[in-house]
Amino acid sequence: MRTVKEQTGKRGYASGFEGIIKYVNDLLPSNEVIKQALRKQVKMYPELAIRELVANALIHQDFLITGSGPMVEIFSDRIEVSNPGRPIISTMRFIDHPPRSRNEILASFMRRVNICEERGSGIDKVVSQAELFQLPAPAFSTEAEDFLKVVLYAHKPFARMQKEDKVRACYQHCCLRYVSNERMSNQTLRVRFKISDKNYPIASRIISETIKAGQIKPSDPESASKKFATYVPYWAS
Repeated sequence: MRTVKEQTGKRGYASGFEGIIKYVNDLLPSNEVIKQALRKQVKMYPELAIRELVANALIHQDFLITGSGPMVEIFSDRIEVSNPGRPIISTMRFIDHPPRSRNEILASFMRRVNICEERGSGIDKVVSQAELFQLPAPAFSTEAEDFLKVVLYAHKPFARMQKEDKVRACYQHCCLRYVSNERMSNQTLRVRFKISDKNYPIASRIISETIKAGQIKPSDPESASKKFATYVPYWAS
């Protein structure tokens, strides 16, 4: 693996943010779509997700860790956005947990100048955009205890997804439904993965694997119905 191009940001966050986003988007691959006799270039990654991930990396970085800073890396099959500083909350609770920032003054300023969205909605939007674009679920991980890395994957056919990809997507879909005051079901998961109705057992297996992983649970443990069963995240009361 070798670096093809490297760009270091030199402007301030407020004045340079839009330039950063444009620079990143210009490097991303796109597909040509013909609609109503017009050709249109459609980016493979949602711009809103890129904006939120870069803004989060800037806001939540730990300035006490020297010699490092937020970084965006573009690969053929994914984008990685990382920042120094271990997250204050568990990566498993990014979608539902009330927002906490180690740089609240910076976060407040960036909200006022419309660089980032309202409090606590950023990761929700990243995950929902991944679903909308039919992308694999983004992955959140801590690197060497002192870094957070978020991976946004390019489109991958369902048949090529690994078990962990499907379980991660199932959990995140369940979280999104729950924070929207809705519930995940076999039917909603089929929509998420574009699984045909006749192949509902495939969605059932993914749900079972996610339950075994301890990430979701039935909404009503007493119900014997599988056909109309709904599910909530493991942390739901």
